[in-house]
Amino acid sequence: MDDLNFADQLLRINRGKGNKERIVPISTRACEWLALYISKIRTKVSHIGSGGTLFLANNGKRYNANKLSEMAGRYVKLSGFKRAGACHLFRHATATTMLDNGADIRHVQEMLGHADISTTQIYTHVSRSKLTEVYNKSHPSALSGSNIFH
Repeated sequence: MDDLNFADQLLRINRGKGNKERIVPISTRACEWLALYISKIRTKVSHIGSGGTLFLANNGKRYNANKLSEMAGRYVKLSGFKRAGACHLFRHATATTMLDNGADIRHVQEMLGHADISTTQIYTHVSRSKLTEVYNKSHPSALSGSNIFH
């Protein structure tokens, strides 16, 4: 609970990927969902032994990372998505979306907690539709409007 800073919209991630600590921004929407969870859900399952753990299982104990991944995987599967590795899929989608929307790779590296930029570069593959969109908006040939057939 102490890792949340609602005022500055920041979250400290302890023992994240690579067992490193980092501080990342979180959206207003995420803060609203966290506030709702804390006030409506967490209060129903927490007990004296829960301590400052943010996310609790139904028994009031800290979520096991593997259990959380398993649970997320079930929901991904129920949604009809056919790939495994639910938590990694969310990381991948976040990184790809940030890069597609113009984020600097170094910022994405920090967000994901990668020590080496080469690890983050895996996410830099650009979708064909995004490449076509950028081409059509910026390439001189695409902008010229000339067509040899008309």
